[in-house]
Amino acid sequence: MFIKIYPENPNPKEIDKVVSVLRDGGLVVYPTDTVYAIGCDALNVRAVEKICKMKNINPQKSNLSIICYDLSNLSEYAKVSNSAFKLMRKNLPGAFTFILPTSSELPKIYKNRKEVGIRVPDNNIIRLLVKELGNPILTTSIHDDDDEILEYTTDPELIFEKYEHSVDVVIDGGYGNLIPSTIVDCTTDDFEIVRQGKGELLL
Repeated sequence: MFIKIYPENPNPKEIDKVVSVLRDGGLVVYPTDTVYAIGCDALNVRAVEKICKMKNINPQKSNLSIICYDLSNLSEYAKVSNSAFKLMRKNLPGAFTFILPTSSELPKIYKNRKEVGIRVPDNNIIRLLVKELGNPILTTSIHDDDDEILEYTTDPELIFEKYEHSVDVVIDGGYGNLIPSTIVDCTTDDFEIVRQGKGELLL
């Protein structure tokens, strides 16, 4: 399924269509404020396993990131110190992935992971999907095996051509970006930028 959704004014009917796919354990390609990404309901273990298999990710060894609607229920999924919370509040929504210690609420597939990446992108489409779903969305950027983010990954129609047989929905939310998020390690209060991306961190 290929669905056009306008980021400035997402159509609630189209959002509901995608949310029902996510509830059924489906995989969705969607825009963020950085690159296009593939995601699923982060609390649906079978869906998470599907994404890990498709992207050849070992969930016990790879860094997994989830998208939240905002910071209000963040403590359900990660342990956040006061100073980390202040830093995130200053910078989100935005083009950042904040690495935090995991909490016990995430499913067993995450359990051996001591850390989880948290994103709150500055993009209405993906945030509304998370809000309506009521769960965070596991997210992984679209890129090729050599880890390069290539030109086709900015064009939703080309993304659909590549992924139409391996995901349930591709959302056309306009052209994407080529620059990934800035990754900030917040597992201690000595915050460290692990990868400088699109986001300029305000301290």
